[in-house]
Amino acid sequence: MPDTSARPDRPDRPAAGTRAVGPLRVPPRVTPLTRAFWTGGERRALLLARCQACRSWLHPAPQVCRVCLSRDVVTEQASGRGTVASFTVNHQQWNPAGQVEPYVVAMVELVEQPALRLITNIVGCPVTDVRIGMPVRVVFEPLEDVWLPLFEPERPA
Repeated sequence: MPDTSARPDRPDRPAAGTRAVGPLRVPPRVTPLTRAFWTGGERRALLLARCQACRSWLHPAPQVCRVCLSRDVVTEQASGRGTVASFTVNHQQWNPAGQVEPYVVAMVELVEQPALRLITNIVGCPVTDVRIGMPVRVVFEPLEDVWLPLFEPERPA
């Protein structure tokens, strides 16, 4: 059985060699344009590009605004709230090293603006409970040196 104790140097991260439960996760390639997005989760912040000229949110992060062509694009914190715009349930075992439970791959539209969408996983609920239009909020899963933004059902306040 793998060691599931937390790393002493990073208590918020799983121990080295711990086998993840769920879908096979491959770390993304981090670039200067994507660094804030992939590392913001360490501070529990969903960081996205935003044009300072027209105030459009942009994902993935561009060097130039796709709306107004301004180069004044900076990183800002989004609310991390959205709704499920579309989804599918994956039953395929992509990882030959372990058994995978079905999981949801979803397109989440963020509340900040129409058509601002992320492809992600829905976690924290049975796959049979996921519905289009379901309110969700971001949670982060550490993977090596990045933090993957995943979404779970929004709980009533």
